[in-house]
Amino acid sequence: MTIRRAAHFVPGANEKMLMKSLDTAADALILDLEDAVTPENKDSARVTVASWLREVDFGRQERVVRVNPLDSPWFTKDIEETMVTPPDSYLIPKVNNASEIAQIADLVSEQERLHGHVAGAVQLLILGTETPQGFLNIGELAAHPRVDALTWGAEDLSAAIGSRANRNAGGSYLPVFEHARVMCLVAATAWDKQPLDTVFVDFNDPEGLRAECLESATMGYTGKITIHPSQIDVVNEAFTPSSDEVEEARELLALFEEKQAEGLMAFSFKGQMVDVPHLTRARKIVEMAENLSDLE
Repeated sequence: MTIRRAAHFVPGANEKMLMKSLDTAADALILDLEDAVTPENKDSARVTVASWLREVDFGRQERVVRVNPLDSPWFTKDIEETMVTPPDSYLIPKVNNASEIAQIADLVSEQERLHGHVAGAVQLLILGTETPQGFLNIGELAAHPRVDALTWGAEDLSAAIGSRANRNAGGSYLPVFEHARVMCLVAATAWDKQPLDTVFVDFNDPEGLRAECLESATMGYTGKITIHPSQIDVVNEAFTPSSDEVEEARELLALFEEKQAEGLMAFSFKGQMVDVPHLTRARKIVEMAENLSDLE
């Protein structure tokens, strides 16, 4: 289980930003070759990111490279040059369908063979709603075995469909974007992949971020992409099970073991009836807590 609570963007092959990010508690660092890099700087940024992968000690942090879209003139070089010393994962933007994911996975496999890397080790994190086609096909985007997480994007979808905004005056997502958020969660979990919530763009609103993270975690998301260092601790806290939650989950698992020996899979626990879904939820909480403990 790869732990990704805060997956943090490092923009534009910026050495200063990278050094600061290495000192944060982000679980993953996303080295961005796409939106944060101007067309004239794509080649130099790629060289810089490839050198980081080769030379920088990221410690426990997952090394993720956001490449340019498949149909861009930079995509193939992004993969080929960063696969010499490969990242842990690629964040793939503007995906339209499962066929494109298979094409990307084949190129990564080819580079693994070419450089003698472990087959299948590099994972794909898919941005699933940045195009209308991707949104329509989101149910199939997490199916490929190399895909490890599915996330979504409101900003690019807004631009693609001509929306003037993606939130209403009260700060809630407009219906089409809330639908994208829900479908990303359902599609990811349908294929047993991580659901990773999208960015909260107002980094001067920590309370708004906290509220959105808590709602997201309650829905079933297990992490969120961050764009400013000040967001990382807020996100980590929201997606980390509390000590009370972990204690209750362990208590419930122990009680399930006792009741199962008695031939029962439904019983009363703290005034509520519990059964198999509650067992599944408790196991996930304990697994998350144990994996986080291993990182410390």
